[in-house]
Amino acid sequence: MPDSKPRQLPLDLGHAPRYSRDDLVVSPANRAAVALLDRWPDWHAPVTVLAGPTGSGKTHLAAVWRERAGARQLHAADLREPALAAADPRPVLIDDIDAGPIDEAGLFHLINAVLQAGTHMLVCSRRFPAAWGVALPDLASRLKAASVVEIGEPDDLLLAGVITKLFADRQVEIEPHVVQFLARRIERSLSAAIGVVDRLDRAALESKSRITRALAAEVIERLERQQD
Repeated sequence: MPDSKPRQLPLDLGHAPRYSRDDLVVSPANRAAVALLDRWPDWHAPVTVLAGPTGSGKTHLAAVWRERAGARQLHAADLREPALAAADPRPVLIDDIDAGPIDEAGLFHLINAVLQAGTHMLVCSRRFPAAWGVALPDLASRLKAASVVEIGEPDDLLLAGVITKLFADRQVEIEPHVVQFLARRIERSLSAAIGVVDRLDRAALESKSRITRALAAEVIERLERQQD
């Protein structure tokens, strides 16, 4: 028998994630990294590596620092043009250093340019520099002098805080026990939190219902079937 329950076509309101300092949710998983950003420019070393798994919030943290420091953002591919990469004296952000092969000579020249300009460089990576497989001795020496800050996999506190804030940004009320249920069930990444909030908000609009634990379970099961 066809479902006669009325459904509402949800509007795409473009709820893009916001990357401001006020939008940061702090937990033990990212506290050291947030403290690092808040200390800038009083950093222990000109070059800092922020290392953590995919979905741990490195992009948000990097965006906060880029705004605060007035930094320019480069990508790993930009290192192939060391003269171009080193031509600007502003602080430097590289958010994807280990997304592909690292141009070691280009990175070495860029670090030297940062040192000569007396500024700072923030490099985000899924791995610690020791795991990058750097063969250039001079670059390896520069990286050993860098400050390394680890950001952990999102814990329940961080995921719950992010989920609550994402719903609040949409002006959607959600009960704490539903938030806790979501935080325990979804993949441990901030991108997963953003995705499940979007799907759950849409499902509630379609069915013209509140967001309940039952609806949350239904949406998660649907997402899990799609991933199988």
